[in-house]
Amino acid sequence: MTERQMQIGEVAERTGLSLRTIRHYEEVGLVIPSARSKGGFRLYTEADVDRLMVIRRMKPLDFSLEEMRDLLEITDRIAAVDDPPTGEERDRLRERLDTYRKVTDARCETLRAQLMAAEDFASTLRRRLGARR
Repeated sequence: MTERQMQIGEVAERTGLSLRTIRHYEEVGLVIPSARSKGGFRLYTEADVDRLMVIRRMKPLDFSLEEMRDLLEITDRIAAVDDPPTGEERDRLRERLDTYRKVTDARCETLRAQLMAAEDFASTLRRRLGARR
């Protein structure tokens, strides 16, 4: 059974990314459509959508395109079936992946603190508005 393929519009809808953004990620080599239709349209698989979602989730955490590319290369290599990493290479890949996890955890904590401050400020404004009525 062949894997279902989607055109870029459906992928954009599913990922919440614009067509332009998806094309940009293709141009910089972060995601490559799995195929092209006879008419030249980009065709994507579920794996491509999953990859775009990883990229989308990294963006608000201020990862650069180079960091995104590096992380995707790490995860691609770890998941390789034809020539899986063994021994020392696998350990190095996992260390690098763990570094990204630590950075992600720290950035999430920073965002949580910023959100708490923003919510506190919004609450202050609501109280002040309520006091004037």
